[in-house]
Amino acid sequence: MKDVYLFSGFLGSGKTSMLTDVLRQLKEKGIKPAVIMNELGKLPFDSQAVGEDVPLKEMLEGCICCSGAEKTEAQIQTLLAGEEFDVLIIETTGAAHPVEALDAVYSPLFAEQLNIKGIVTVADSKLWLERTTLTPQVRTLFLEQIRHAHLLLANKMDLLTESEQAKVVFEMQGLNPDAFILQTTNGRVPLHLLENLQATTINKEVNQTQIGKHLHLSSRLIEFNTSFTQEAFEEWVKSLPSSVYRMKGYVPIEGVRNPFMFQYAYGLVQWLPEYIKMPAKLVMIGENIQDIHVIGEE
Repeated sequence: MKDVYLFSGFLGSGKTSMLTDVLRQLKEKGIKPAVIMNELGKLPFDSQAVGEDVPLKEMLEGCICCSGAEKTEAQIQTLLAGEEFDVLIIETTGAAHPVEALDAVYSPLFAEQLNIKGIVTVADSKLWLERTTLTPQVRTLFLEQIRHAHLLLANKMDLLTESEQAKVVFEMQGLNPDAFILQTTNGRVPLHLLENLQATTINKEVNQTQIGKHLHLSSRLIEFNTSFTQEAFEEWVKSLPSSVYRMKGYVPIEGVRNPFMFQYAYGLVQWLPEYIKMPAKLVMIGENIQDIHVIGEE
């Protein structure tokens, strides 16, 4: 199992500074990292910060979410097949919603090989105090990135007064009471805080002493031992609570040779025939999903 961290946060929030510092700490401990950087521009300006000895995949002119999910899956598969590394860090663009990013990473093809430790979000504390100046869409994304973090860096604290610092932490804690909030300058985060994350575990047994223990956004890997009719499967999907955000994987359908590729998002389902036999597995992403009854289970 490879540990995976998702680094989230707006452009200019301090993500690259955090990445550079975390890579330095990993190397000092003899832990070999690999990095996927997700950039919306044409020039891989951030990748210069990574260092030549770190396996690096870049997603230029694309987003890790939506249409870029397949590219991300392909890059992760390439890394798993061809590179020696211990930890994978995925730096999302400032425009990526954390749930979309998590969805792109959690492919049923390699879910069992990855241990997604959590979403680390860097938030610009000064921007937080000025968030009413943002457009509604940008402000919503800013808040969502903070709300879904497992570890939250309230960065650029050196630019604020003591009373402003207290206000930022109090308000961010109100938006995300489950995340550990670290006040930072230059995106510096001690490695042990990352290593203690155990937020998006797909197993039911969760070590209750871990950071992020109460965080609701998580992933669950479901394996099917029997086949279903499409109608029966869709009836089960309709019965799911709205806290299930995403599902994707391969569902065995009665009378069909290979499991169908199945995707679910925003209440919409999509079925695609597969020409090779894929493993009958499904990844579910959402909040409080560990106890949801799965079709086919007693």
